[in-house]
Amino acid sequence: MRSLRRALTTAAAVSVIALSVTSCSDDGTTVRFGYIGDYNGASLLAVAQKQGLWEKQGLTPEIKVFTNGPLQIQALGAGDLDFGYIGPGAMWLPASGKAKVVSINTLGFADRVIGRPGVTSMQDLKGKKVGVPEGTSGDMVLNLALQKAGMTAADIEKVPMDAATVVSAFSAGQIDGAGLWYPLIDTIKEKVPDMTEIASTREYPDNSFPNAFVSGTDTDQELTTKVIKVLQEANDWRAAHPEETITETAALLKLDPAKVKADAANVEVMSTADLVAKTKDGTVAKWLNSLGDFFVGTGQLKSLPEPSSYYTGDLYEKAFAK
Repeated sequence: MRSLRRALTTAAAVSVIALSVTSCSDDGTTVRFGYIGDYNGASLLAVAQKQGLWEKQGLTPEIKVFTNGPLQIQALGAGDLDFGYIGPGAMWLPASGKAKVVSINTLGFADRVIGRPGVTSMQDLKGKKVGVPEGTSGDMVLNLALQKAGMTAADIEKVPMDAATVVSAFSAGQIDGAGLWYPLIDTIKEKVPDMTEIASTREYPDNSFPNAFVSGTDTDQELTTKVIKVLQEANDWRAAHPEETITETAALLKLDPAKVKADAANVEVMSTADLVAKTKDGTVAKWLNSLGDFFVGTGQLKSLPEPSSYYTGDLYEKAFAK
């Protein structure tokens, strides 16, 4: 864990250096919002920007791209970011009290364990170098695959590195496998077309992998409610206009829409009404508890917390009712 904290501190310092302090301007309250440059992490921000949803709430967004969720949690804790986005692999951080989940986004299935040509199973990775961004969804799917194969991290040479370094190291043949996610895997495929997919989160039908938007632990409730409202309206527009959302997301990320569409295929979108219902009936809590049990098993959590201690479902419900 010490290596993870060192990596987060160093990388976060670089990531947030350009962020300014939250302020009020003639255009409204500035909200510093982090995201990851893929469909899950950016689509609602693209929609909100295009549809003028921030302005409706009297907010001005200042968005900043990050390479993973843990870096955004670090920035939130330092007071350098107001809201951010995390995948399921980083959910252990709000569960351990480092942040609050303000909105569930989608269920994601983009995470994979990959291998170099000829590597077709987890057993083939025994004693081999496997790159992974620690504390992320790539780390999560790697641990899931190890468990399923009856292996532990001691059976491989786990090499912590940031996501971009995983891409370059795998492409250069410096590592034999990786725990990573789409669309970064598509980038690897362009250079290593014969790479193999060894494990996928789709192989675990009894588990759900929610990704979410997060805030700091003491973010103002009025501001949080306004931001949730923006996310809810953007979410419903996305659900009703999937093709247009892909186009808008591609424009924000400056990517080929075909690549964004392929990335979106790894996502299960839900309406806001559905997410509110799932919050009320305990489904979201079940998702979070399932992840929490997994993180207790990996040692990332000491014990299983109540989802209500870090998911602001009450605010999510109230924002929808307004």
